Parts: sequence; C-alpha cells; structure tokens
Amino acid sequence: MDPARARKLGERIAQIVAEMLDRRIKDPRLGFVTVTEARVTGDLREATVFYTVYGSAQEHTATAVALASATGLIRSEVGRQTGLKHTPSIAFQLDTVPDNARNIEDLVARARQADAEVAAAREGAEPAGDPDPYKVPARPAHDADADDADGDDADGDDADGDEAETDGDQLDADLGLQRS
Repeated sequence: MDPARARKLGERIAQIVAEMLDRRIKDPRLGFVTVTEARVTGDLREATVFYTVYGSAQEHTATAVALASATGLIRSEVGRQTGLKHTPSIAFQLDTVPDNARNIEDLVARARQADAEVAAAREGAEPAGDPDPYKVPARPAHDADADDADGDDADGDDADGDEAETDGDQLDADLGLQRS
C-alpha cells in the first residue's frame, strides 16, 4: 500500500488517542501518559500506539492495564473519526526512547566529567621527553663536507656543487690525464 497514507493515518490515530486519553477516559489507574507516536502497518489493519508514562514502575503497570481495558472504546472512536472501511486494531506499547535518551545523557555527562578530570590532571604538567620528538636537528654548516666518505651530498653533488666524479675520472685525474 501507500506508505504516505499509512504515515498520515498513524499521525491522525496518535492525535485521536491523545485527545481521548485527555478528555474522555477517566480511569483512575491512568497515570500521566503521553502519546509519542502511532505506527500503522502498510495494509492499514494494525496500529501500534507508543506512549510514555511519568512516574514509578507501579504507575507504568497501572497505566498499561488501563490502556488495555480502554482499547475497545479507543478503537471505536478511531473508526468513527477516520471513516475507514476497516478500523485498524490498536495495540499499546511503552515507548523506550525517553529512557534511552536519559541513559545517553548520563553517559555524556560522565564523559564530560572524565574529560574535566583529565584536563585538571594535565594542568601544569610538563612533557616527559623532548617536546617535539619528531623534529630533525639542524645540521651545522661545518658538517656539510662530512656528509659522505666521498664528499658527495645526498643529491649526488660534491660539497662545492659540482657533479660527482666517477671512479674512472678520479683515476684519470690521479694519473694527470685530461679528457676532452
């Protein structure tokens, strides 16, 4: 079926149920209940209404019992107000999203506290070793000729910038021969 139609029907059911719980259902077991969402299946035959209850575990249980006993009245009112050929069956389910959100907020608060403790411990601390252990020390100018045993730099040039001589050139120079 059309998912947009199911979503719109779910929104309308949530609104109808919230109004019914606020105005028409006067069960003393019903606690401070809030309808958070209603989801309808694709065939529009079943609706699940999610709710939250402010209070203790006893109030949660009493509210669940009160909603179960009022399901028939709520379903008939949903059918009357929506005008559907087949009114969806309604099931109530306690919404756990607020509890999960509260747990996440507690975890974030603990993480912030741990970060504050680390920041307090770090205050005034000195590094154990060199502040920048990856820094390459600068070479003094007098060490430029002592790079290689043959006097070449890393790029293959002599210290004076000329190209490095080959072994044959060195032999010719030792013998006093000139190449053209």
